[in-house]
Amino acid sequence: MLKNTLFFEKTSLEKIDAYARRINDEQENGDVGYYHLHKMGATLIEESVEFISQKTYVKKIILVGMGGSSCGVKALKDLLFDEKDNDRELLILDNTSSHSVSKILKQIKLEESLFIITSKTGSTVEVISLFKLIIAHFNLNLNELHKYFVFITDENSNLHKEGENLGIKCFFIPQNVGGRFSVLSAAGIVPLCFCGYNVKALLDGAEACFEDFFSYKNDVILQKAYHYCTHKNANINVLFSYSDAFKGFNEWYIQLIAESLGKKQGYKRLGLTPIALIGARDQHSFLQLIMDGPKNKTITFLKIKDSQKAPFIPDIHFKFLDSLSNGVNLHELLNAQCDATMHALCAENLSVDVIELERLDAWHCGYLMYYYELFTSACGLMLGINTYDQPGVEVGKLILKNLLRK
Repeated sequence: MLKNTLFFEKTSLEKIDAYARRINDEQENGDVGYYHLHKMGATLIEESVEFISQKTYVKKIILVGMGGSSCGVKALKDLLFDEKDNDRELLILDNTSSHSVSKILKQIKLEESLFIITSKTGSTVEVISLFKLIIAHFNLNLNELHKYFVFITDENSNLHKEGENLGIKCFFIPQNVGGRFSVLSAAGIVPLCFCGYNVKALLDGAEACFEDFFSYKNDVILQKAYHYCTHKNANINVLFSYSDAFKGFNEWYIQLIAESLGKKQGYKRLGLTPIALIGARDQHSFLQLIMDGPKNKTITFLKIKDSQKAPFIPDIHFKFLDSLSNGVNLHELLNAQCDATMHALCAENLSVDVIELERLDAWHCGYLMYYYELFTSACGLMLGINTYDQPGVEVGKLILKNLLRK
């Protein structure tokens, strides 16, 4: 299971009850579709498995997407690094950097590859540009693109229309699911199915989180959101993740929180600024600022309890080097560093919480990602903003299009 321990005083149920009712109403009215994706995945899994089973020659899946179209998949690829049932490699192209493009294109052979072009709106300039570069790199004719490409997009988007025109297979993201909340839709399910990840367990974990929150009324997410969103001094949340496997998850967390909660409300500018760190490495850099710098941060520690696959530190003794860690499991050392840092920050009277995963598998990762989507929705309600739009990003997109026209 996932355990979330709060090291600060909870608020009264009366204060959060109204927010609990509002998020329940939001879930029930159907306007925000991510709440129910875990119940809609069975048909999509079947369709994905059937499609890829006909392409036995494919050895590499290359996902081309930006932001919400790629961050969640990247997170799960990192987290589930040893939980696959086929040898297909998943590569992710998520930036218009010539360095990244050339690096990935050098790794692949066309006859062994399947490209997934993901754009919810169907008009993401960066994604369409990369699509064209891939076509040119392999000198492809338009009438043969259906052999090498799959589209994931909104139904009736321009990308969908082009897919029908070119005979390219399309998978659809529900209209009421925003990009950064789409990891449990076709945006994540399709590439993960193609590469043999346990997608059913992922959805089961998300459903368990749904049940804990909406059916069993576990209030820890609401308590945490209320405390962090109403904090008098802190408007920065630091996610301190203790494992290199969380690198992609940290990127997803930053996009989810920043794009959802950084909003204008009249003349006010609101938000919860996300910072993501990896322990124990970043104890030797950013921790100094948290400990002795401005107390404008709340801190969430993320750790994995299971240490069965980690090696033990050898019982080697030197004349001048200490032997404190001799015989200690390496993962247990990492978790001890997490606990020590957590206790040090609590002693500084900072607001801290700890998320513990029993083990790192698809079920727990599904629970964790759904947990953070619920947390983000709760924060948006408490800040009084629209969690699901991104007007600041849209301004930049309009300026980019005007520059390109010139």
